[in-house]
Amino acid sequence: MSRRESRRLLAEGLTVAAANYQVAVVIPHCAECAKPCCRLDPLVLELDWKQLKALWQIKESRTAFDRRISSGKGPEEIRARDGLYYVHRKVCPAYDEAHRSCRVYDRELKPSGCTDFPVYQDRGSVVADLRCEAVDLKVLTTWIARSAGREFRIVQSANEEFPFLVSLSVRRMATK
Repeated sequence: MSRRESRRLLAEGLTVAAANYQVAVVIPHCAECAKPCCRLDPLVLELDWKQLKALWQIKESRTAFDRRISSGKGPEEIRARDGLYYVHRKVCPAYDEAHRSCRVYDRELKPSGCTDFPVYQDRGSVVADLRCEAVDLKVLTTWIARSAGREFRIVQSANEEFPFLVSLSVRRMATK
């Protein structure tokens, strides 16, 4: 097996491990979370036009909406940039406060950021966002180590600018 193929398979394994951790540990905690991420307090949600239009039930054309946003007359929680929309500081309309769950969780409309948060694979590492109270770095490291195999070790590093983002990199152990 080539080195490139080996790296690709390892990255796929890390993606699966991160997703499995989300399903087993993070998602079950959502219903009891003290600070649900769907409230968009510390988080920013990235949306395309189709998602924004459906979730915020926008009836006007994209051109008209973009003009309204750029003139400062649009919803204050929405910002447009480079063809995408960023939402912050207002509860996502898909969040059901009564049931503490997402109405679009299993639908195509669900933003990718919601699927990825708080644990995701990025450029060969697993990134954990420690703003989520469900993330246990020690447990996650064990999941990643189990997925990678005994010939690898896990190296943790916090992002300098955003220390709540911790990368777990997999490094092959030196052979004797």
